[in-house]
Amino acid sequence: MLGVIGGSGFYTFFGSDARSLNLDTPYGEPSGPITVGRVGRHEVAFLPRHGLSHEFSPHTVPYRANMWALRAIGVRRVFGPCAVGSLTPDLGPGAVVVPDQLVDRTRGRDDTYFDSGGIHVGFADPYCPALRAAAVDLPGVVDGGTMVVVQGPRFSTRAESQWFAREGFALINMTGYPEAVLARELEMCYAAIALVTDLDAGIDVGAGVRAVDVFAEFEKNMAPFKKLVHEAIDQVPSDRVCTHCLAHEGVELPFDLP
Repeated sequence: MLGVIGGSGFYTFFGSDARSLNLDTPYGEPSGPITVGRVGRHEVAFLPRHGLSHEFSPHTVPYRANMWALRAIGVRRVFGPCAVGSLTPDLGPGAVVVPDQLVDRTRGRDDTYFDSGGIHVGFADPYCPALRAAAVDLPGVVDGGTMVVVQGPRFSTRAESQWFAREGFALINMTGYPEAVLARELEMCYAAIALVTDLDAGIDVGAGVRAVDVFAEFEKNMAPFKKLVHEAIDQVPSDRVCTHCLAHEGVELPFDLP
């Protein structure tokens, strides 16, 4: 089964022909009910990252519960659509980017299931190459770029934006970590699909980023963005062939994965 974790404005994914599941996990309840339906030949589980009414801010999303719940119902491959700011004028609002790297600038988030046992996962390439390939093959999609993930919920200062841009980062986001590493710990394939909603504060000479403008841009692009995610799902092979995301080969875990 494939999973989709939808971000801001991305509260539904199917029509009326989907079933809803309410789950609990050892890490509490996920951010909302999981709806399961079909996209082409794939059974797909959709989870609203911020809740049905956007009740969770980026730093309060129950990331561990979300990923655990998806794995528990059989999901092994996950797309993570998200809103991002751009750190380069080359990527303006409306651009869709499939990042290939991330930098974590968050703090205090629960970012592992393994608090004991000396378990370490490889994370040099944080995104699944097979899922990335399915998305970047679509027309108009930008292949690659580093996404820096900040704590939020505030936006960056101009100095921070300019610092990130000088480091060569292309995108800025608040939710891409720890989502990606938790997927890796659960041996689930994961790839982000990023919709640019704004130029970050230090890149644009205007007034800076405002939440109302970000949400308006996301809403304007919501229909084509959902269509693109559906098309990416259609590109995913029926059988999971990726071994890149199998992180625990030869390792004895302190508990069984769900």
